[in-house]
Amino acid sequence: MITIIGATGMIGNALLRRLMEGGVPVRAISREPDQLRQQIVDLAFSSVELCIADANDPESMRRALAGASQLFLALSNNPRQVELETSIIQIAAQEGVKHVVKISSPAYEERSPVAVAKWHADIEQALVTSGITYTILRPYAFMQNLLRLAPTITTQDMFFGCIGDSPCNFIDCRDIADIAAEVMTRFKSVNSIYTLTGSETFTYPQIADKLSILLNRPIEFFNLKPEALRTDLIEHGQMPSWLADHVVEIQTMSTVVSEKPTDTVRRLLGREPRSLDAFLEEYRDAFNRGYNHAMK
Repeated sequence: MITIIGATGMIGNALLRRLMEGGVPVRAISREPDQLRQQIVDLAFSSVELCIADANDPESMRRALAGASQLFLALSNNPRQVELETSIIQIAAQEGVKHVVKISSPAYEERSPVAVAKWHADIEQALVTSGITYTILRPYAFMQNLLRLAPTITTQDMFFGCIGDSPCNFIDCRDIADIAAEVMTRFKSVNSIYTLTGSETFTYPQIADKLSILLNRPIEFFNLKPEALRTDLIEHGQMPSWLADHVVEIQTMSTVVSEKPTDTVRRLLGREPRSLDAFLEEYRDAFNRGYNHAMK
C-alpha cells in the first residue's frame, strides 16, 4: 500500500491521480477529505482509500500509516515543518513503512541561506538516519508557482520580483509526481537523492517576453529591492511574513548561486521534462485580463 501525505497539494495530487489511473492501491491522507474528493471526482475511486489524519495529531497519523509499505511525504512548507515531518518519519519507522519518498528543496547554501532549505536539510538527516529506505527529491521552482504572478499580470500587465536577470530553474509539478510514481511503483533508485529541474533555465525578463507573445500584449517585469518585494508580498499579496521571507530568500539565492538544469527527469523517465512554453500555453487563460482568481 502506497500512502500519500499531501494528497491535496500540487505534487501529491498529481501523484495520486497517476497512481489511480494505473490502478495502484493507494491511501490518500488529508485533513479535508471533501476537498480531496472534489479534486479527483473525475476518476474512479476503486483503487484509493481516503483517510482523515492531521500531522498535528500523532495518533491519527499512526492509524493512517498502519499497514503502509511506502510513504510519499510532502507537507506544505510551514514554520513547524521540521517538527511535524520528523514526527511522521518516526511513526513511519515504528509502523514498519519500508520506503519513504520525501519532497525536499534544493540543497542548503550557507553563502545565501534559505530558511526553508535548512528545514528540509534537517528533515533529510532525520530520514537518512531513521533506517527506512528513502528517495529524496529536490525540485527547483515549480512552474505552477508562476500562477501566483497572475493577479498583477491580469490587472496591471506586470509582475514583480527581486531576482534581476538571473537565470532560474523551473520544473512542472507533474514531472515531480511522475518521478515519485516511477520510484514507488518500480521500487528502484532507493537511498538516492535527486535534484530536479526542467531542461532550460529562464530569467524573469524572458518570462515576461514569453507572456507578451502568448497574450498579445506587453507584459513587464519590475525588479525590486528585496525588502520592497517582501513588503509588497505581505501588504498586497496577503502572505504570512515567513512565506514572504522565503520568496525573497529563494530569489536572492538565484542571484548568488548559479542555477543550471539537470538531466535527471530524462534519465529517470526516458523523456524530456515538460517545457515552460507548454505550461504557459496550458494556463494562458489564468494570465488573461478579466480572469477571476478568487474563483480558483
